[in-house]
Amino acid sequence: MYKKILLPTDGSEYANRAAEHAIWIAKESGAEIVALTVMETSTFIGLPADDLIIRIKEILEEEASNSLNKIKKLVEESGHDIKLTLKTDEGSPADSILNTIEKEGIDLVVMGTSGKHGLDRFLLGSVTEKVVRSAKCPVLVIH
Repeated sequence: MYKKILLPTDGSEYANRAAEHAIWIAKESGAEIVALTVMETSTFIGLPADDLIIRIKEILEEEASNSLNKIKKLVEESGHDIKLTLKTDEGSPADSILNTIEKEGIDLVVMGTSGKHGLDRFLLGSVTEKVVRSAKCPVLVIH
């Protein structure tokens, strides 16, 4: 039923729980998992590129790499032969997720209710809420 599952991740507990579900669905359907982490750099627009900004960007890149490595490890530990593609993007997380759905031909998005950044909106995080409202494919939200 599913050929490509998008798994947005920021390394949070919610994202790791979502990964467990995505792995199970991929195993059952033979789908590929596309793990995506997005570095939100929009707050740096217009700021001079001094050493502090460069260092913050390096930290964000390291955090993104760690998030994807967690997903890779979970897939490897599952013991199943699941195709995994790791992607990193910059910009608005919700917009990047929605763009990836279109570009990659995603059949299903599996994501957590909220991440480790930002405030939750009532039940869903603002990124999750925007994806649920705007995605052109099913979105499974893991609480």
